[in-house]
Amino acid sequence: MTMMRAGRLLAGLGLVLVLAACATPTRIGGQGQAFERIGRFAVNLQPVAQPPYAAQGGFSWRDDGRALRLDLSNPLGSVLARIRVEPGSSVLERADGSREAAPSPDALLTRIWGHPMPVEGLRYWIRGQAEPGRDAVGVQRDEQGRLTALRQDGWDARLSDYDDQGPLRVRLSRRDDQGQWRLQLIMDRP
Repeated sequence: MTMMRAGRLLAGLGLVLVLAACATPTRIGGQGQAFERIGRFAVNLQPVAQPPYAAQGGFSWRDDGRALRLDLSNPLGSVLARIRVEPGSSVLERADGSREAAPSPDALLTRIWGHPMPVEGLRYWIRGQAEPGRDAVGVQRDEQGRLTALRQDGWDARLSDYDDQGPLRVRLSRRDDQGQWRLQLIMDRP
């Protein structure tokens, strides 16, 4: 085997291994009934007077109505962070073992990102619902009555491509005096 041919073989094998590592995140195990989704996320933050930040990867979501767990993974499938939300407690655990805690998911992400992110509202938006008890404006629905757009807590939400669990695509954006924020979730079909 020539060196060139061996090099191509190794490069091809490397590509196969990288593509295999980009597998879809796995479901989060647990007992009892729960709302579960897996898919991909992309976040773009453009704070005023700071460099922009972008990240993408996979996510696994499990919400039994009392406890929520959200695992975020890099494009190769390694878990970057795990968020656990229970009544009165929200904890983020990073891959290096470091932890952050706050009384609510929104307070936790405000502490981490320096700007509020819609984890509490996302619990409902990912199901195709408005967050109860909060004002929603600009509500739009499709011909089947499914929620396709709303503005809630300063976030513009666009929901589309529904299956029987809810939207397969959730796009969130916000622009305020601190910058511009965008988050997109694309759910895998079950």
